[in-house]
Amino acid sequence: MPFKHKKTLTQFLIEERRRYPDASGDFNALILDISLACKAIAKTVAFGELEKTAVEIDLNVHGETQKKLDVLSNRIFVQMNQWAGHLAGMASEEMDDPLDIPSEYPRGKYLLLFDPLDGSSNIDVNVSVGSIFSVLRAPDDVTYPITESAFLQSGAKQVAAGYALYGPTTMLVLTVGNGVCAFTLDPMLGEFMLTHPTLTVPNETQEFAINASNSRFWGAPIKRYVDECLAGQSGVREKDFNMRWIASMVAEAHRILMRGGVFMYPRDNKDSTKPGRLRLLYEVNPIGMIIEQAGGRVSTGETPALEVVPTSLHQRIGVVFGSKSEVERIERYHTEPYEVEQTNPLFNSRSLFRF
Repeated sequence: MPFKHKKTLTQFLIEERRRYPDASGDFNALILDISLACKAIAKTVAFGELEKTAVEIDLNVHGETQKKLDVLSNRIFVQMNQWAGHLAGMASEEMDDPLDIPSEYPRGKYLLLFDPLDGSSNIDVNVSVGSIFSVLRAPDDVTYPITESAFLQSGAKQVAAGYALYGPTTMLVLTVGNGVCAFTLDPMLGEFMLTHPTLTVPNETQEFAINASNSRFWGAPIKRYVDECLAGQSGVREKDFNMRWIASMVAEAHRILMRGGVFMYPRDNKDSTKPGRLRLLYEVNPIGMIIEQAGGRVSTGETPALEVVPTSLHQRIGVVFGSKSEVERIERYHTEPYEVEQTNPLFNSRSLFRF
């Protein structure tokens, strides 16, 4: 039997709880409910084209195309977590407003925020997608119906964060504030088994991930960093870099956790009304907590991302995360004066690509 000597997620959580003798068990039960939602979504994702899950059906709150699987995943997260009495409320990237716990269910002391299906634009090409979640404590003075203000807490106040990756195997990556570990779903047992007890982000790397099609909109610090990487051994970095881009934040974060790297989705001048592309509460904060618990660094480029106090439920932000030394270099470039030199023909105003 695969993983026969490995801990289940339940066993892992029980051991973690023993460090806090006064704990009620509500937190463990909440994480298990979240994991059950991820198992259900994994099963739905696996059917793919058999159930036409990539079909476009609507626009979400952000004006982005919503697919059938986005709606199903959001519904699964809500149904699996609203009834047990652990939550005071929920918020989702796919919902305009916070969700109150229905009056027929008891309310708890935690808040759950989630992106039910990150990278859903990749569904129809069978590339890895995932779910991201964040757990906060509800404020002592929380009122009902629950309001947006209860969720506007910095990422530093998260008590847990994680993601599920629906790839060749289904994995659950989790931090409860004591490092990062990963569990692999055993399809025979239907259990998440602890396969990576301690994940750490290597401090040094030779990989970076960025959407190069936006290069003309980047600020000088990002252009400088990418140009230096592309210059390779003959440039100031004196080593060759590989560039990656999957367009799924979960997949990008997972690669960095497994082998290092730096991910950049910076604020740019493509749309002055959007101070970044990624959502602070549903993507940046939970992934940020995981990366920092694994020894990496997360930044807006100018300030630590987990210190940013949200001002709205669906706030966007620019982000850089990954290997600590690389993120610190990018932060330094934001403070140093520098005149951009167009040395790489791929990103020159007169591109290699001619029309």
